[in-house]
Amino acid sequence: MLQGALTDWWGGQGGEAGGQQRRLLLPRLFLQHFSETSFYVERATALRAFLIGFLSQSDPETAYIHFVAVHPEEQRGGLGSALYRRFFDVARGHGRSRVRAITSPANRNSIAYHTRMGFRIEPGDRTEDGVGVCTDYDGPGLDRVSFVREL
Repeated sequence: MLQGALTDWWGGQGGEAGGQQRRLLLPRLFLQHFSETSFYVERATALRAFLIGFLSQSDPETAYIHFVAVHPEEQRGGLGSALYRRFFDVARGHGRSRVRAITSPANRNSIAYHTRMGFRIEPGDRTEDGVGVCTDYDGPGLDRVSFVREL
């Protein structure tokens, strides 16, 4: 169910290679080992939204949102915000005071969404369209925008 969403919800963006890249971001271990901090929404047995997050093992003040998606028909309906608020509550309950996340610099909707949710864009090693970008953050050619939100 989740793997299909990673292909279908992006409308074929990036072709099969793009779908494969998204699927590789969510191996089964996230669902097996971070079930307390990962959530999904189903309606009529169909997946409509999910958030995969975890509590940092290295930094006891930090929680991390790894991947979030909302079915295109459900966007702007509050599901994403509800998942984020639930994650913030769980993180606070575990004594965390900040949440981190990243996105691609090309994903302008994600950048805008995270800033509306109270995340601050962290400085990068370069600026692209007024946004700090961390070059090669996830490997060669995989630049990212890094966010932090204080709880």
